[in-house]
Amino acid sequence: MPTLLLKMSGPLQSWGTQSRFRRRDAGHEPSKSGVIGMVAAALGRSRNEPIDDLVSLRFAVRTDASGTLIRDYQTAKNWVKNPKDDASLSTRMYLSDAIFVVALEGERGQLEIIESALKKPVYPLYLGRRACPAGYDLVVGIRDKSAEEALRSLEWQMPEHRRQSLPKQVLLRIQRDALPGERGDLVEDIPVSFSPEHRQYASREVVSVEPVRVDNKQSQVSQLREEESFEKNSSGPDYMKAVVEA
Repeated sequence: MPTLLLKMSGPLQSWGTQSRFRRRDAGHEPSKSGVIGMVAAALGRSRNEPIDDLVSLRFAVRTDASGTLIRDYQTAKNWVKNPKDDASLSTRMYLSDAIFVVALEGERGQLEIIESALKKPVYPLYLGRRACPAGYDLVVGIRDKSAEEALRSLEWQMPEHRRQSLPKQVLLRIQRDALPGERGDLVEDIPVSFSPEHRQYASREVVSVEPVRVDNKQSQVSQLREEESFEKNSSGPDYMKAVVEA
């Protein structure tokens, strides 16, 4: 089936799948629920409208730049009802300068409608949270390939000026929906309902497949730094380091 490719790139993005109460985490890559929510917003659907047709799309993600995890503190206070109360403090995690390519596989007619809506959305589009607007180059286009094949054939999306600090060979991690008969990790990010009164999510199985190997001709990294940089780009953002430094 054809596949619609989307480029998730911006100063900040945050795709939370395990956020609770006053802590808002950020996943290593875009979640299916977050991307489906973005598509629904582009189509102009309300939070109470059905999204079964969007959930049925096969989903895959390629990590072109894992980004840097940063921590932010935000305060909130109801000055009208409780002006004397202390402000509540919440912790929010973000990925800075990350780049992902998302693949949505399905029927061409449906993908063309989604592609058109993302170029002229009804509602604003965000990379997970409202503080993270989507980039102008969000829509890459439709390819006549499966989700995994489309991600493997697409050129590396890292800007050339950022490639100099990376090793001569870079691994681009790919995760996709498990095929029938495959066993993967359970991830609870399938939206059943976006209704504010009763949000519901279901689980899906996700598999990590062979990464894409890219020869980085712009690399200016020495052999010693190359091994460290290669390991960092392949493993994703360092969550513990972000917490300690914060």
